[in-house]
Amino acid sequence: MRWEAFLEHVQERGDYATPREAERAARTVLALLGAHLVGEDRAELAARLPETFAMILLNPLQAAEPLSPERFLRATAAWIEGATEQTAAWDVSAVLSVTADAAGDELTRRILLQLPPGYDLLFGRPSTPEPTRG
Repeated sequence: MRWEAFLEHVQERGDYATPREAERAARTVLALLGAHLVGEDRAELAARLPETFAMILLNPLQAAEPLSPERFLRATAAWIEGATEQTAAWDVSAVLSVTADAAGDELTRRILLQLPPGYDLLFGRPSTPEPTRG
């Protein structure tokens, strides 16, 4: 996905006034996400993102442990000046839903398997429970 298209989608979904606001959110969220992904899935996702965002994903902030979705939102809020947990939830959802679109369903599914439960909602891909067999 091209840089302009990616940012345009983030700006639209996040209802940001400027591309700069969308870029700030994308840089922060992808840096945090990169700390949680490993191996081929991270590399494959990077290959589907604009080069600048790919480099951010591949050179992430360091995480001592996987963050729950709630802690991921708090971390995002801490990195974005003036953000609250509520605005961080908006930022994360805008960026990760566009990222999921760029990744496609199969890669997004594999990424979600690397993350703690609950990230499916942040990616805008709520999982449906498996049908029970009686």
